[in-house]
Amino acid sequence: MNSVGRTPALTSRLPQVGTTIFSVMSALAQQHDAVNLGQGFPDFGCDARLLDAVNVAMRSGHNQYAPMAGVMALREGIAEKIATLYGRHYDPDREITVTAGATQAILTAVLAVVQPGDEVILLDPCFDSYAPNVALAGGIAVHVPLTPGSFAPDFDRIARAISPRTRLIVVNTPHNPSGTVWSAADMQRLSELLQPTEALVIGDEVYEHMVFDGMQHQSVARWPELAARSFLVSSFGKTYHVTGWKVGYVAAPAALTAEFRKVHQFNVFAVNTAMQHGLAAYLRDPQPHLELAAFYQRKRDLFARGLQGTRLRPLPCAGTYFQCADYSDVSDEEDTAFCERLTREAGVAAIPMSAFHAQPIQEGLIRFCFAKEDTTLMLALERLRVL
Repeated sequence: MNSVGRTPALTSRLPQVGTTIFSVMSALAQQHDAVNLGQGFPDFGCDARLLDAVNVAMRSGHNQYAPMAGVMALREGIAEKIATLYGRHYDPDREITVTAGATQAILTAVLAVVQPGDEVILLDPCFDSYAPNVALAGGIAVHVPLTPGSFAPDFDRIARAISPRTRLIVVNTPHNPSGTVWSAADMQRLSELLQPTEALVIGDEVYEHMVFDGMQHQSVARWPELAARSFLVSSFGKTYHVTGWKVGYVAAPAALTAEFRKVHQFNVFAVNTAMQHGLAAYLRDPQPHLELAAFYQRKRDLFARGLQGTRLRPLPCAGTYFQCADYSDVSDEEDTAFCERLTREAGVAAIPMSAFHAQPIQEGLIRFCFAKEDTTLMLALERLRVL
């Protein structure tokens, strides 16, 4: 007779964490055959030339482990891109690391520099992985709200949050979930605030090529004081419509990169070799990333104009592929309940903005992803017009 063993008791490292809202809403969308504008991924394919480049790499034998820091040709391409766009040269050998997506890059950077008891400033609303990353490192997340309504950085509150224990601040521009973009003045103010401190920066810049209306992306690489203390994080998955490939990178000064790689070599070691070679070949042509802003601005305009024909009110969106909307003219429900009902009854899935806040907050806002085929967006808008 088989007996059932007892699983030993354990203490969770993340006791407050359950299944992410993105997984919950995607499952609900599938269950109700809803248009999924919740999770942030395109429903269209990538450039066939990129697929061809990866196929050539695989057939050329690039199928074993890559170097821990990444294929040199790709690191050289990244360095050239950053220098061309932002005017700072990173040494491909000592200052650029290819990662298994931006999420891994951010976690690895946090684990590399945050000691137990260190404080990490997070600007709410923010991407939902930041706070768990800090908790896993034994750090203390210090949540500072962005300005309600505009989502602009509130530098007076940031200044008050900085303490001798501040090890790190995470800056996300263009910003997920709000679609706001930091200005040159914002970056200059941050540079001045941090100059007398020992605080480091993670620049989450995965939407760097999706900045609209003639604005310019203000990378941490543009600002010498920030670049000297920053991990610049970006994502090929976001840029080239291949989120499932999970390939990103980190650029940072050599001393920071050395610490980053100490962790990287043990939590990932190496990233998909053939895809790195394919990306290196594809990156030689800058047009795909230079044309991305116009590509997504057209989709933003299409979706925002469509929302104006509904009872939802679109907020300004200066970057990313996310559009926030105010639903207070439709319902006074809390946002998670409203998103669930929207999925079940209207057949459109969105993400509640409260999912991006540390503390319960109700602003009457939801987030849509417009990285979709035009036909997908038009179908969603048709369904939203019945609200």
